[in-house]
Amino acid sequence: MSPEEALEKARGLGLDLVEVAPTAKPPVCRIMDYGKYRYEQSKKAREAKKKQTVIQLKEIKLRPKTDEHDFQFKARHVDRFLRSGNKAKITMMFRGREMVHTELGRRLLDRLADVLKDVGQVEQSPKLEGRNMTMVLAPRPDLKVGEGKGVQEAMKE
Repeated sequence: MSPEEALEKARGLGLDLVEVAPTAKPPVCRIMDYGKYRYEQSKKAREAKKKQTVIQLKEIKLRPKTDEHDFQFKARHVDRFLRSGNKAKITMMFRGREMVHTELGRRLLDRLADVLKDVGQVEQSPKLEGRNMTMVLAPRPDLKVGEGKGVQEAMKE
């Protein structure tokens, strides 16, 4: 059908002639109500946007000399972050002569990852950047939001 005939037919029906595939040989067109089509597309986009979840990166900071109770307190916070579906960035801060013993900080980060292995997985292993060592934990893909045993049970084991 020639473009003129298609345009005439579309006008006769009170609709629009929309080019669907301009690169095809010959170009493909469709007779439709373009305003209604655009409205439906925007409606689908709004629905898709409602269903998507935004993952935030929460951060906690530790020191190599962090005591046991403080470690458990921070671990509970990271546990809560992971259960709510967010990622957690753990930063180990070194000051002064602590830089000589970075393995103490790495050991603490590895222990934290081990305690939280049932709710999170290491996305970025501990990496030293200047005076800070950072590690990123992400929620496990098989973990549903708000599910699994808490940090207290994991620490008792």
